[in-house]
Amino acid sequence: MLVADALCVDLGRHRILTDLDLCVRAGSTTVLLGPNGAGKTTFVRASTGLVAPTAGTLEVCGRAPAAAAAQGRIGLMPQSAGAWSGIRAGELLRHLSSLHRAPLPVAPLVERLGLGAALSTNYRRLSGGQQQAVNLIGAVLGRPELVFLDEPTAGMDPRARRTTWGLITELSAAGVAVLLTTHDMAEAAELADEVVIIDAGRTRLSGTPTELTADGRSLEDVFLATTTPTADSDPRQVA
Repeated sequence: MLVADALCVDLGRHRILTDLDLCVRAGSTTVLLGPNGAGKTTFVRASTGLVAPTAGTLEVCGRAPAAAAAQGRIGLMPQSAGAWSGIRAGELLRHLSSLHRAPLPVAPLVERLGLGAALSTNYRRLSGGQQQAVNLIGAVLGRPELVFLDEPTAGMDPRARRTTWGLITELSAAGVAVLLTTHDMAEAAELADEVVIIDAGRTRLSGTPTELTADGRSLEDVFLATTTPTADSDPRQVA
């Protein structure tokens, strides 16, 4: 569903991604790990057509990222999402639903993620976890074949986080390809079919959680041994 081969992305004078290789398969969850500034969010932006590659190749659903996005084949849950001033959560979800030909029903997702009481609240006044839940619904409403989740449980309480994990697992089981970024090693270990660790814009290590921890180390230990304390990338970039 996604293939990046020797992918390079420059933003201004800074090279953010350098010869990055990554593959995401249908019906699987790939977890992308890396320090802040390593290029994770830039990779998601390139994969959804928001940033143009400088070199290498990047195919999403067998075509250019922008074409896949235009066809409604991908869903995106960004780290943070802008919303119109004053719009209520329920209004935002109804608008997002109207953008798709055959959207998923909103009500069951709202109930599952515990957002019923928040629908009449201004989006910007929701808690961080509630905003994430709204963003998650927006990402999956259009029945995407590939969904990008950029730190999907940041700000969520433990119950909401577990509910979100369950939804992500069901997406994969239904054949959806998932690419997820996180700093939560427990989340990575719980959800990943494959883990890809990047640092300073390069792929450093990949494998299943079992493969990466076969020597007895924890996934966090592997991450710390593979990455530098501060990624050598553009300080303006987040994650």
